[in-house]
Amino acid sequence: MRLEFDITLTAKDMFRFNLYQTYTGASGWISVIAAVVCFAAAGTKYSERGASYTVLGILLGALILFYMPVTLYLRSKQRIAASEVLKNSLHYCVDGEGISVTQGDADAKLMWDQVYKMVSTKNNVLVYSNRVNAYVIPRQQLGEKCRELAEIAKEKLPKYRVKLK
Repeated sequence: MRLEFDITLTAKDMFRFNLYQTYTGASGWISVIAAVVCFAAAGTKYSERGASYTVLGILLGALILFYMPVTLYLRSKQRIAASEVLKNSLHYCVDGEGISVTQGDADAKLMWDQVYKMVSTKNNVLVYSNRVNAYVIPRQQLGEKCRELAEIAKEKLPKYRVKLK
């Protein structure tokens, strides 16, 4: 079975990948817990310390909670704008050997035994080559071929490496 499709990444796609990458890891969970602790401390210490500490706790919690997503969004926009590779369309070819990505004269091939894992989120299919780096394939652009990609991946990869919906 052979599957071919073209993908053009947007800043929104990159942002969603970065959010997923951050908030499924320890640093994302720690930032959410820290924000909740700030909000809880602001609410419970009002009678002891007054309004100024409550406002400070709320502001600190909001800063912790919103800093990461805003930073990730700005970084995603900057990365897409700065990279000629990411600005242009990428051609994917998925077959029995692996996943090939071409753009103009440049090409890269990820063999099936080199795929760390494949994960689908609500908006993206992520093909990881290691724990950090992944090919981001927007589901909206993939369309009906998403089902075919999942079938090929389930056939070629061990079950524990495939988390496709």
